[in-house]
Amino acid sequence: MSAALVGYSSSEDEEEGGGGARGSRRLPVPECVLAMFREEEREEKRDDGSRHGGRVRCFPHERGSWATHVYLPYQAQEEFLELLELLATHARTYVPSLAAMEEFHVSLSQSVVLRYHWINPFVQSLKERLASFHRFFCVADRVKVYTNQNKTRTFVGLEVSTGHFQLLELVSEVDKVMEEYDLPVFYKDPSFHISVAWCVGDLSGSLEGQCLQELQDIVDRFEDSARILRVQWEQIRCKSGNKFFSFPLR
Repeated sequence: MSAALVGYSSSEDEEEGGGGARGSRRLPVPECVLAMFREEEREEKRDDGSRHGGRVRCFPHERGSWATHVYLPYQAQEEFLELLELLATHARTYVPSLAAMEEFHVSLSQSVVLRYHWINPFVQSLKERLASFHRFFCVADRVKVYTNQNKTRTFVGLEVSTGHFQLLELVSEVDKVMEEYDLPVFYKDPSFHISVAWCVGDLSGSLEGQCLQELQDIVDRFEDSARILRVQWEQIRCKSGNKFFSFPLR
């Protein structure tokens, strides 16, 4: 589709071959439209699975369709990273391929697909629905093992034990925006968590049971873990393709 869009200056026209008759002048394509397709092309070029540690998309990439996710970002402090390293090192004795996460968040939506021209109105709807929410705290101190829906990845996460009600209120508003665009809402009875490590494939059986209990013991014994795992949320973020949108909490 983008190959058919060519920017012409307003003074440029073409003649049809053979007869010498002047053809109809092509109107210039607005720069905003050209930019849209350039962004789509850049996003498509970045979609190389070999760059993502073997992770498999939950849905195939389609031109003009952008993977979109709403979440609470968490900026990890040094003590949290020290605890993470202890957890990942111990878990690797059961699953050697386990890798520590580099970015941390709590999800407020599933990953959904947005058409490019939906992004701005979608973000505006989020902004309006989330504008009244205040900052709040959560405690994420329960180790739990998760898999994604199609069982292609396994995660070790820290489940939220305090702050669940506030998260449900946020999800309720995000779900309403999803429904406006006929997109999937969040999971029923969600287990809110911060993923700290992951691996390819369904290796939950190797991480649950004895390993899970040992990981929980590491958390419980870690010095001042109650303070470290008490997280204040200050903003909500939406990632759509290569675009990021932030919504500060009051």
